[in-house]
Amino acid sequence: MYILFSLLALLPTVILSSPIWNPTPESHYDVVVVGGGPSGLSALSGLARVRRKALLIDSGQYRNLLTRHVHDVIGSDGVTPAYFRWNARQQISQYPTVSMTNGTVTQIAKLNSSTFSIVDADGNHYTSRKVVVATGLRDILPSTPGIAENWARGIYWCPWCDGYEHRDQPLGLLGAIDKIFGLVLEVDTLDTDLIAFTNGTMTAEGLQVLNTAQPDWENIVKIYNVKIDNRTISTIERIQDGGIVNNIATKTEYDKFLVHFDDGTTAERGAFFTGWPSVQASNVGTDLGIGMKGNKLYNNITTMATNIQGAYAVGDANMDGSTNVPHAMWSGKRAAVDIHLAMAEEDFESAVIAAGLSKRDDDPESDRELLLRYIGEEFENLWKLEATSEYLNFT
Repeated sequence: MYILFSLLALLPTVILSSPIWNPTPESHYDVVVVGGGPSGLSALSGLARVRRKALLIDSGQYRNLLTRHVHDVIGSDGVTPAYFRWNARQQISQYPTVSMTNGTVTQIAKLNSSTFSIVDADGNHYTSRKVVVATGLRDILPSTPGIAENWARGIYWCPWCDGYEHRDQPLGLLGAIDKIFGLVLEVDTLDTDLIAFTNGTMTAEGLQVLNTAQPDWENIVKIYNVKIDNRTISTIERIQDGGIVNNIATKTEYDKFLVHFDDGTTAERGAFFTGWPSVQASNVGTDLGIGMKGNKLYNNITTMATNIQGAYAVGDANMDGSTNVPHAMWSGKRAAVDIHLAMAEEDFESAVIAAGLSKRDDDPESDRELLLRYIGEEFENLWKLEATSEYLNFT
């Protein structure tokens, strides 16, 4: 073990003497994590725990920026997203090998097989051996007045994240006709008073798409008693704020909205869940060359590694199909583990080369010579003497 650590100690000299690149120690990292949400923070924490030199660059733009509370995170259920991030930063900052800075990364490029270049909007330049893309998703919201203004505060995309606080209240489902009925199955245990607001998309063409996407939609309507309202929505008006009118003891928020239609009529709902699309919040991953699967960065969902060697995609941005805080945290930690092990292997290989050592072969005599080199001739002679003495005493 002492020999292994001695070999690893040679590595920084080998790397920094490379003629291809010569970063300054202040701006070069083992890993740069791009994005400061739950996945990015988790990746940084995992790297801190094994003393990797890592930097997290956080743009301050989060998908859950306006959400009132974080839920389903054991030990932190009900805290605000801002507190969740602040507390995570406070705890991670106790580890001396990692650091965090605010900034918007505008470019990630691969300089060579072992080095990435990262540039932010202020012109700051960093290099790293590995990079973690934790830039998240951005929801595409309709231009209908009242939706963006109330997003994540009564109008939601995740029943697991925000549904419980609006249980047993009249709920609305917002989206195109072919995206609505999957939501019904997700919210059925929360409430049975459901209206699907399809906003004029229930046309002959829309029904054709629906029959392909959800062929049993008519049975869903009957079994769950879903009302379909195809009127065109002109605006959604908040008439009560659940952030103010709530019951902390029962974890209940009482939002109320009026849906205004273009015919002058209205409908009242307590909260909404939506089926709108989302896109990558940043293009730095795709610009780097990471492949896409649908709207997600393509990666190995076991290791979080992408098709670009040394680049990892985590959180909502990656293709594993799960978009929640606990899973985002898991994906960040999983990437950190794989990165650490990959770098350790690379470091060892470099140290072996630097020390002029050869790799193991299958020659038994070579194994014996290697053992003698490590334990020394004295131990070999002592073993022979002890063996002879034991034989003589026995006989």
